[in-house]
Amino acid sequence: MNINNCSNQHEHHILALSGGKDSAALAIYMKEKYPKLQMEYVFTDSGCELPETYKYLNRIRAVLNVDINVLKPRRNFDYWLKYFKGVLPSPQNRWCTRLLKLEPFEAYVGDKKVYSYVALRADEKREGYKPTIPNIIPRHPFVDDGIILSDVENILRTAGLGMPGYYSWRKRSGCFFCFYQSEKDWIGLRRHHPDLFEKACQYEEKHSDCRVYTWRTGEKGKPKFLRDLKDTDKSQDDMPRDFHEKKKLIDILCSNNLHGTYQCRTKSKEAKANE
Repeated sequence: MNINNCSNQHEHHILALSGGKDSAALAIYMKEKYPKLQMEYVFTDSGCELPETYKYLNRIRAVLNVDINVLKPRRNFDYWLKYFKGVLPSPQNRWCTRLLKLEPFEAYVGDKKVYSYVALRADEKREGYKPTIPNIIPRHPFVDDGIILSDVENILRTAGLGMPGYYSWRKRSGCFFCFYQSEKDWIGLRRHHPDLFEKACQYEEKHSDCRVYTWRTGEKGKPKFLRDLKDTDKSQDDMPRDFHEKKKLIDILCSNNLHGTYQCRTKSKEAKANE
């Protein structure tokens, strides 16, 4: 990816952190590859984040020695839930993402020309963030440089940052009630944060008009309430142990993967571009 006019005072470079592994790895990657780029780091706090998310953001601050500007929506989740008359967000109606994440970010940007760096990987089959205002220009460094999941893992490992704590029981970042969670993730929430699990249950149940809305898709037309979730899976951790173990600095420095496959892949692509 070619970045020109990095010091242009009329252009701003913003990397929005999600509290997940990919955006954290992108922050490290950009800082190493473009050390002179004046990058601003932001995090949009929905007010429904996991405690592990805030801890991970503090680790990012410490490891990268950067400031993270925390943005907040004008109205919280409970306000909007009441506005939508109890209709919970879903994959078909992601009002939570739009109102609690995207709109606060775009309001913060305003009319400034901004390059927004998105942590979409080259091995992901999905579209990244599409701004609704023309002055936000998305950039996808991982896609441009061929960075895949194993590269992201290596970036986090060699930087000494590691993975967010919730990856020991959950497969994705996001709010504690994220409707994209698997049943195993919901079980993990109940084990690790019973208070948040209880709150998610109450969101399903407290409807004055007696209508039924649940976080999970019902089977055969029947609602799947969280309180009926069976704890059938006894596994505790599906992630590699080395992501949760603290390594000594000498172990990191002596690792055969110190330079990382992501650097090798990037150099390979740059070499081909120069042929």
